[in-house]
Amino acid sequence: MSHLNILVLAQHNNQNVHADTYSALTAALQLRQLAGGHIDMLVIGSQCQQVGQSLSHCTDVDRVLMVDRPIYQDGLAENHAMVLQALAKNYTHVITPATSYGKDVMPRFAALLDVDMLSDIVTIESADTVIRPIYAGNALARVKTQDSLVVMTIRATAFDKASPADEACAEVVALDLDYRPQLTQLIEREQVDLERPALTQAQVVISGGRGVGSKENFAMLETLADKLGAAIGASRAAVDAGFVSNDLQVGQTGKIVAPQLYIAVGISGAIQHVAGMKDSKVIVAINSDPDAPIFEIADYGLVGDLFEILPELIDKV
Repeated sequence: MSHLNILVLAQHNNQNVHADTYSALTAALQLRQLAGGHIDMLVIGSQCQQVGQSLSHCTDVDRVLMVDRPIYQDGLAENHAMVLQALAKNYTHVITPATSYGKDVMPRFAALLDVDMLSDIVTIESADTVIRPIYAGNALARVKTQDSLVVMTIRATAFDKASPADEACAEVVALDLDYRPQLTQLIEREQVDLERPALTQAQVVISGGRGVGSKENFAMLETLADKLGAAIGASRAAVDAGFVSNDLQVGQTGKIVAPQLYIAVGISGAIQHVAGMKDSKVIVAINSDPDAPIFEIADYGLVGDLFEILPELIDKV
């Protein structure tokens, strides 16, 4: 591929840009450095002009394409993928973050065009070759596609977030595309109002496992989190036991995080959990079992009773 035309699909709530979109833009910039070309960003939504204006401040972006109609309000993969299909002939690459939205829209879009779906990319080696984790992150696979259109989702924690400029520098272009979902409708959306930082965006994450013992004992983690301005996470064992809701699960089947500081409390360190937090800058483990696998990846380890360690830690902070 000598000249790249890259489209970045933006995730947003019709008012604000999802932070992981800026990581996808960084991936697009890395691609363009390899072979040149131009980058467009695509906003699909309803009354989302504010999103378009925000993205127009991104340096190195040529155009922000706006598809703004009430039928796109709900963010359904069915008609969002059809918008991408209509634009696909103009591009060599289509990129979005590997969020719930990206994992919903992009496989459908790839299937419509019968092309490969490159998911959860952590490194871009060339215009057609990428690296992605497999086996719960215990191995990395180098994947090369032969398709003329490369469709990929990127792991946001593997790419720095691009910083918008103070002034608008990209052209905003309105597109008239009207695709109505035929078989899908939004029934209900549940949204949790967070008192703490979002789990995937937090600089500090405190996660509890089965060793915490109960939902009531999670209050200790919450107290420490409030003192540190941290987000709360959990292992799958803690979620399955009903200690916390499943939207706090960190791991292969939960959220992928890479904070500056990750504190694992009462977590043994199963590979499925480690896959979701091993890229954290500093990992602190608190566990009564000195042979717990979590200590193999921890930068700092405290062996002891968490019910004695946590209150003292809270007092010292």
